[in-house]
Amino acid sequence: MKLICKACNLAISESLSELKDLNLVNKNDGQDYVPKGSYLIQEETDYERIKGSIIINIKDLINSKHHSDRSRLNGCCGLDGCDGMNRVCLHNHEIGTEYSDCWRVHFVALNPELVKLI
Repeated sequence: MKLICKACNLAISESLSELKDLNLVNKNDGQDYVPKGSYLIQEETDYERIKGSIIINIKDLINSKHHSDRSRLNGCCGLDGCDGMNRVCLHNHEIGTEYSDCWRVHFVALNPELVKLI
């Protein structure tokens, strides 16, 4: 499966498989949360992500860039993801939030209203 931007149909991910073995989820700060090539669906709303968010490895994101609103790009060693969506497709449509700061696990949470799996 791949992810595309719903607004323009641009592919925004490499080929992905659903992560079925949740023992592979890594909760250590500064490391990848899910293995490259996999995705998982956020099962419930938490303080940052809405239910249904598609969680992928940052290295699987393609045709994407950081948001032009610099106030959303806060963090010390990467992006902390605390200031709203900070990733857009190459056509500047918001797609989700990158979490890549040193005090966090690293992943991208893609908004299910803005992207779709095909």
